[in-house]
Amino acid sequence: MTATRDEWDLPISEAQLTRLTRDMEAAHRETLPVMRAGAVDLAAEIRDRAAVGDGGPRNAGRRRFLIGAGAAATALALAACSGKDTSSAKSSATPSGSASAASSPYTGDLKVVALAVALENQAVGAYQAALGAAKAGKLGTVPPAVATFVTTAMAQHTDHAKAWNAVLTGAGKSAITGVPLSNQAATTAALGKAASVGDVAKLALELEDQAAQTYLFATYNVTSAAGIATAASIAPVEAMHAAILNFVLGQYPVPDDFLPTDKAANPALLTV
Repeated sequence: MTATRDEWDLPISEAQLTRLTRDMEAAHRETLPVMRAGAVDLAAEIRDRAAVGDGGPRNAGRRRFLIGAGAAATALALAACSGKDTSSAKSSATPSGSASAASSPYTGDLKVVALAVALENQAVGAYQAALGAAKAGKLGTVPPAVATFVTTAMAQHTDHAKAWNAVLTGAGKSAITGVPLSNQAATTAALGKAASVGDVAKLALELEDQAAQTYLFATYNVTSAAGIATAASIAPVEAMHAAILNFVLGQYPVPDDFLPTDKAANPALLTV
C-alpha cells in the first residue's frame, strides 16, 4: 500500500494489539447474553408502562436503588479502562448537545435508546469509512493488526445497535438505520480529512469515549432497571475500545478513580 503522507508507526507491537483485540472480543461475547436479555426486558417494561403507567411510588425505591448500584458498578468497570484526567470530571446530568427534532416518536427512556442506536451506527460508519480509506491507500501502510481491531470493533458496534434497535421495535417504534445526529456531518468531514492511521485512531477515540460516557450517563438517568442493565453490559466494552485506541496512539490508559461524563452525548443531538 502506498502512503500519501509520511508513514505512521504503530507504538505497540502487532502481537500486543492482536492480544488486546482478542481480549476485547472475549469480553464482548461474555456480555452478549446479558445485553440481549436486558434489551428484551427493557422493551417489555416500556410496553407495560405504556399500557398501565409507570408503576407509581411502589417501584420508585427499587428503581433508585438499581440505578445507583448499576451506575456504581459501571463507573468502576469503565474507570479501569479509562485514560482520562479526573480533574475534568463533571457531575452534571446534562451532557453537551444541540437542538433535537421538535416532535420525536422517541420519548422517555426510548429517547436514550434511540441515541444509543445512533451512536453505535455512527461508530460503525466511521470504522467502515476507515477501512475504505485504507483500501484506497489514503492512510498509508495499515498494519494488519490494526485492520483486525477495526473490523472487530465495527462488528461489536453492530451487535450493540441491533440490541438497542430490538428495544425500539419491541416497543412498537421504528428501528434507526442511519445516523440521525446533528454532529454527523462534522464527523464525516473529519474522517474525510484523515491521512494516516493515527488520524483515524484519534477520531475513533473521540467516538468511543463519547459512547462509553453516554452509557455511564444512561445508568444514572434511565428509569428502567432493564435499561440500566443493558447500558451497564455494553459500556465496559466501549471503554475497552477506547483503551486499545489509547495504546494505538501511544498513550497509556492510566485508570481514573471516577469516569467523567463531560463527553457524553445529549439526546438533543438526535434529529429524529
